[in-house]
Amino acid sequence: MIKGLAALLLAILPGAVTAETAPAEPPGYRMQDYRAPVPATLTGARVVGVAEARDLWEQGDVAFIDVLPQPPKPPDLPEGTIWRDKPRDSIPGAIWLPNTGYGAIAESTAAYFRRGLDKATGGDPAQPILFFCLTDCWMSWNAARRAVEWGYSAVYWLPQGTDGWAAAGHPLERVLPEEPQPGTE
Repeated sequence: MIKGLAALLLAILPGAVTAETAPAEPPGYRMQDYRAPVPATLTGARVVGVAEARDLWEQGDVAFIDVLPQPPKPPDLPEGTIWRDKPRDSIPGAIWLPNTGYGAIAESTAAYFRRGLDKATGGDPAQPILFFCLTDCWMSWNAARRAVEWGYSAVYWLPQGTDGWAAAGHPLERVLPEEPQPGTE
């Protein structure tokens, strides 16, 4: 019952994006304003809702990839300043590949992303992978699109991300980014 109420609330929230009001897929990657309503489609990928994502998660055959960005440590912090990364709670078992969902990524970030996908899929581009971030986050759309363009053939995209997952009452767990991240090797 709680799951049904959560789904109903997500559907009737003011400003909720529906298939009819969602923006169209852009011809390329989203390059700015990454926290905005996302399309209802992603060519070459299968768009799933929270219930279907939960089923895939329970089956255990799909690699879950979290692409929420992680702000870098500011380079000009005064000596002695303590820096703590913002913690990330994600779908249990997910691999966190931060900063891989921007529209334009550096070659080092692309290599990091490819290594992470290779690890998640065991090097098999037919292995199913599911991308997510937060609700209204283009990072996961861009990352899933990039995976499709790189030849991955079983790509899923969860537009509701961890926001929708948690709202449905599903568990989250603390994750750390997949290492080594670009610039830290």
